[in-house]
Amino acid sequence: MAEPIKIHTPFTEEMSKKFHIGDAVLITGEIYAARDAAHKKMCEALAKGEKLPIDWHDKMVYYLGPTPAKPGDPIGSCGPTTSGRMDAYTPTMLDQGIKGMIGKGSRSKEVIESMKKNHVTYFAAVGGAAALIAKSVKKYEVLAYPELGPEALAKLTVEDFPAICVIDCEGNSLYEVNQEKYRTLKGY
Repeated sequence: MAEPIKIHTPFTEEMSKKFHIGDAVLITGEIYAARDAAHKKMCEALAKGEKLPIDWHDKMVYYLGPTPAKPGDPIGSCGPTTSGRMDAYTPTMLDQGIKGMIGKGSRSKEVIESMKKNHVTYFAAVGGAAALIAKSVKKYEVLAYPELGPEALAKLTVEDFPAICVIDCEGNSLYEVNQEKYRTLKGY
């Protein structure tokens, strides 16, 4: 396996275009946490013509709901949430300038089409490695919707946050490529 590619945010369209499925990355800088409840609030605000709490241009969103931090730690365990929970909101949010998403699991056809249109890369964080991932988080700050608790919109300052490119901005999917080779097995 090749050495992981180091990314420093902001994550631009030019950067997004360089990634291919299977590329391992280490992300340093700021990423933003938001799950389905925060996505719903943001999409509702946009529908009303309201301004969003942050400018999403060249940002990376991480789908997570962290556990409470132990004393002295910025965050508790912070593994990825199933990204499909955000699919109904994702095309609207990608139109706001997001260039990178981090989560787990495959994405809908509509999301992949929006990724291609907006030149967005989707990375997977390893499910089950929440405590390990938390070690890369140096700071956690709630920015909006504190009433949502762990689903609030938050900014994370990370160092060498590990992820893998699973859908590139051309719509190539590691989920599809890896499944295809097993479809020829007898009985499937």
